[in-house]
Amino acid sequence: MTREHILVAGASGVVGYAAMKLFAERGCRVTAVSRRPPLNTFGAEHLAVDLMDAEACRAAFGTMTDVTRVVFAALYEKPGLMPGWVEADHIETNRRMFENLLDPISAAARDLRHVSLLQGTKAYGAHVRQIPLPAREHRDELHSQPNFYWEQERCIRERQPGCDWQWTIFRPQLIFGMALGAAMNLIPPIGVYAALLRERGEPLHYPGGPSTFVIEAVDADLLARAMAWAGDDSGRDAAANEIFNVTNGDVFVWREVWPAIADAFGMAVGEERPRSMAAALPQQAGEWDAIRDRYRLRAPELSAFVGESHHYMDFTFTPGVPERTAAALVSTIHLRQAGFAECMDTEAMFRKWIRIYQEEGLLPPRA
Repeated sequence: MTREHILVAGASGVVGYAAMKLFAERGCRVTAVSRRPPLNTFGAEHLAVDLMDAEACRAAFGTMTDVTRVVFAALYEKPGLMPGWVEADHIETNRRMFENLLDPISAAARDLRHVSLLQGTKAYGAHVRQIPLPAREHRDELHSQPNFYWEQERCIRERQPGCDWQWTIFRPQLIFGMALGAAMNLIPPIGVYAALLRERGEPLHYPGGPSTFVIEAVDADLLARAMAWAGDDSGRDAAANEIFNVTNGDVFVWREVWPAIADAFGMAVGEERPRSMAAALPQQAGEWDAIRDRYRLRAPELSAFVGESHHYMDFTFTPGVPERTAAALVSTIHLRQAGFAECMDTEAMFRKWIRIYQEEGLLPPRA
């Protein structure tokens, strides 16, 4: 069999990084596309392309005749993160980025057989309202909320008929993995917050609000394996032109997993102290620099490490929300019935990623 050539767009982000690593370790040829180089490439070829530049994309992707799969995990986010999710230019930019890659690669790649496209639970309006419980993939009310997902989905549906390749769309919940400067990656802001408290001799205070927010997580490596399954012989038929929710398989509440997170840092659990990380962390950039120097960390300065994720931390921890019971839960039955049934304990996932960041020299070693 001809060696597979996987094109991963957004390789410096949480999902793209995991997909790049998985396929590279499988022995595939991987072209990793991102404007910023990933922390590691695992033997992949890194290609710096601005997906907003149609001409640059035609030049870069129009000659890639041997690509067999595409993983599109690239994402444009605006400063401040959440307000941009409902703005027209945010939708338009993400639409163009996808079309700028898909059009030249689908025209050039003779053996293209699968495209994985990333969505999320904003498909159900989780960013603007209480979603139906559990949210399922095929519901008529989905498109009532403007979202770039629908523009990208329309693009792939329009271009696929008559082609040899198939597509699969994935809708994960909160994704945890490896990325620097990402818009939605909670390990860096949690890790910085923990490191700051530890240096002051304090326990790990819980920064969330009094609300009980029930949600699901997904390990980035598990998501990457689901994407690989969808294009492999084992999953290709069942996953062809399908949409799947994907999670670890359990549910969690931040307050309840906080002891496991504290233990992973080697810290005791502190008090409940609701606090906006978007407001607090930038003011402590100098303290983070001192920690980087003390432990000789590979991690960059605070804004380059955390990106917009401190805003995302506020969104998920809800420090300013009054006490209430809320939930954002999705059904993964469709994916499991299709044949992908992997699962992971979410507490174990937190321990895993905190340990990896520590081993990579991005966070101080466990106390």
